[in-house]
Amino acid sequence: MLIRDFVETDWPAVESIVAQVVAAGDTFPYDPAWPVEVLREVWVETPPGRTVVAVEGDQVRGTAKMGPNRPGPGRHVSTASFMVAADARGRGVGRALAEDALAWARAQGYAAMQFNAVVESNEVAVRLYERLGFAVVGTVPESFAHPQRGRVGLHVMHRFL
Repeated sequence: MLIRDFVETDWPAVESIVAQVVAAGDTFPYDPAWPVEVLREVWVETPPGRTVVAVEGDQVRGTAKMGPNRPGPGRHVSTASFMVAADARGRGVGRALAEDALAWARAQGYAAMQFNAVVESNEVAVRLYERLGFAVVGTVPESFAHPQRGRVGLHVMHRFL
């Protein structure tokens, strides 16, 4: 599995993954009605952020975006988001993307990484992040409308680098 910086020719594959994850409606608070231009604007980071792809052979299997969690006095804390193609889940793609994001954040001099909105019912992601040293520092109750489970909480997760 190769993790590399996103290049423009990756967009069709990345857009397919992002659209698939957003359409499912169970892990990201993105509107499935957003046009492709909005998805691209939201997903592809500009400096000081970074967008990457996970490539297996010639196939893009996942993508991540990362950067400062907040500007100004909060810019010493990073954040990241990850999406994996449905047919690549459970094969270490998400972990590889998360480890890359953590290494990048350390190299950029960030003091910590924080996830602002991890859907509590996304148990696979929560367990992965906990194994990578993140802790749930709070949960905003009933703040995400899950398509099958109704209103569920959003975890704020944090770890020092």
